[in-house]
Amino acid sequence: MLAVFVAPADADPNENDWPQWRGATGDNKAAAADVPLIWGEEENLLWKTPVPGRGHSSPTVRGDYVFLTTADEQQHVQSILAFDRQSGKLLWSKQVFEGGMDDKAHRRNTQATPSVACSDDRLFASFMNDGHVWVLSFDFTGNELWRANVGEFASHWGYSASPILYEGNVIIAADHKQGGYLAAFTQASGSPVWTTARPADPNYPSPIVHHVSGKDQLLMAGLDRIASYSPKTGKLLWETAGVTTECVGTVVVEGDLAFASGGYPGNVTMAVKTDGSGEVVWQNRVKVYVPSMLTHDGLLYAVTDNGIAYCWDAATGDEQWKKRLGGTFNTSPVLAGDKIVAACEDGTTYVLATGGAKCQVLAENQLGNEVYATPTFAGNRAYIRYAVIDGDARQEYLACIGEK
Repeated sequence: MLAVFVAPADADPNENDWPQWRGATGDNKAAAADVPLIWGEEENLLWKTPVPGRGHSSPTVRGDYVFLTTADEQQHVQSILAFDRQSGKLLWSKQVFEGGMDDKAHRRNTQATPSVACSDDRLFASFMNDGHVWVLSFDFTGNELWRANVGEFASHWGYSASPILYEGNVIIAADHKQGGYLAAFTQASGSPVWTTARPADPNYPSPIVHHVSGKDQLLMAGLDRIASYSPKTGKLLWETAGVTTECVGTVVVEGDLAFASGGYPGNVTMAVKTDGSGEVVWQNRVKVYVPSMLTHDGLLYAVTDNGIAYCWDAATGDEQWKKRLGGTFNTSPVLAGDKIVAACEDGTTYVLATGGAKCQVLAENQLGNEVYATPTFAGNRAYIRYAVIDGDARQEYLACIGEK
């Protein structure tokens, strides 16, 4: 059975936009993307523009706009930014909170980590502030439409879950050590639709909705389980024990299997049936903590936090190949056309061939010397958020890559 991502009802799931975390099809794939194999400061860089502050949100691309969230950690200000897609010009910056920022965020997290989600005419952003998670809606010209207090949040290493859109609602995940929750609000007004309690432990993944085993399922990893909920009602459909307490990566699917990996306190990557049977089809001892994984043509790909690329047969877990790329990875691999793009923390982006009996590195491209945000692809362009660090000075940039 084919697993299908359920696109927002008011979004056009095409390759010209990247409207939310994991893209238009919810699986980090831009199958029609045709971007250059080689790029850098002097090659195939269409534009770059400075980004104020610091954040790990990935570029969200919708219509004429690219959206980011950011935070000025010195001034204690959290903001939403809009850039012109064609030129990179900063169109507007809206401060959404002043003060109240979390002082417990891990160094691999920020005060602006969740990515923006977009419908056809408005955007949705989530932040943690003053011990609560918030979701806000703006139109594309920067007018705030509404904001909602999702609930309390007891920070362990900060907040990172991106909002997702489903059938007129925006869904938020907020697992934390005093008792987390999933919650849905109407996109139109921010009115609460449903809230579902989750166990009391720190956990960080963004939710995702796929149509698997005959129904729409909202999938979450962590808290020592993989769990499925109805995205319409929040009702628990099934859960399977496994993974680890703390996860960061979003669940991925292939056929009727869901895949997740955890990072604390154990090391495990596992595949479970999505039919509610609780069957664990396979598992191994590989740890993919912060990056999400990627499926394509019956294969499961991963790049671990410590820079080892893996390819497994999705159905059996049989290892096809592995290769040490080196460095530290916080970003998730993306399928761009028929190639895999994976960005290292040091600013090196690897382009890998799919399939094969061994890992083929087709290119290594450099932008800056720090990348935490997963690159995104829309049309024949790649959008990369990166930073240049020179001594104590740090400056972020948003870059657009394409054929010159």
